[in-house]
Amino acid sequence: MRSTQPTMVDVARQAGVAPITVSRVLNGYEFVKPDTRDKVLEAVEVLGYRPNLAARALVTNKTRALGVLVADAFGHGPVAALWAIESAARDAGYAVTVVSQRDDDYDAIVSGLHRLAAQGVDGIVMIAPQRASEKAVFDSIDAVPIVMLSAYDTGDHRPVILDSVLGSRLAVDHLIGLGHDVIAHLSGPRGWAASDARERGWREQILVHGRDPGPRFAGDWTADSGYRVGMVELPRYPDVTAVYAASDAMAQGLLLALHDLGRRVPDDISVVGFDDVPEAAYFIPPLTTVRQDFDVLGRRCIAAVIELIEGNPALDFEPLAPTLILRGSTARR
Repeated sequence: MRSTQPTMVDVARQAGVAPITVSRVLNGYEFVKPDTRDKVLEAVEVLGYRPNLAARALVTNKTRALGVLVADAFGHGPVAALWAIESAARDAGYAVTVVSQRDDDYDAIVSGLHRLAAQGVDGIVMIAPQRASEKAVFDSIDAVPIVMLSAYDTGDHRPVILDSVLGSRLAVDHLIGLGHDVIAHLSGPRGWAASDARERGWREQILVHGRDPGPRFAGDWTADSGYRVGMVELPRYPDVTAVYAASDAMAQGLLLALHDLGRRVPDDISVVGFDDVPEAAYFIPPLTTVRQDFDVLGRRCIAAVIELIEGNPALDFEPLAPTLILRGSTARR
């Protein structure tokens, strides 16, 4: 039985790497070879190594605690991002305090940021994709480093970004390649960066192909809004042969509406979603969708906020490219 707690040197010896490599893995550096990272994390688990956070806080004046602000804490994207960020923070030796909220206006976001700052966190990651969140960052807190997980870059800061515009372009290219000329868009709500970016990508890529955009229907990320659009609004446009939905949940509601109306997917109309939720492969029919890698996004958020905490220049990641997952909800015209 060990008489003392394992040290970072013990972890390095167990993993067959240098101690600096262990430090890099535990601090969330993205550019560590995956097999090396796995060896270090396995050694950490085998030895039961835990950083001495209290001692480190006394020496460095840092708590080794991060705050995460989550708006829309019940949507798939924010929840998946939260899991990824918590996992990456834990691997880097940080505890996480989460503030979640339903209200997504400016005052609520400022209040959430101040609640986290008051708990003495070293840095904050925001999963608040509404446009109000960016103004809240710049208006509220100067002393605590903040990193945003976002769908767009305004040029005022360098958030960790998923390229939602590219995702929409992939969806449109796929549908046009299948011979669809009138492609409608089921958007998310106004004021959300992801919603605006996905709509912009849809509209611009259709114009690139020399076609006119089809109708745009307003959703709210929920399956209920997708069902309503499918039952009430889409039937007014009989020339639409494909719908690109800005979330899988809305696509799910749309698929049910089309089924209830007797319209076959993909024989009569094709449907593409966005997110690749775990259930998407089991929709009827299985959903063609745009996948975003939340694990990579989470690691980037943690690496970015740790760099700021350490007083280093902000990391400048290129936007993360999504991928198109082909399933049975799309077909050639």
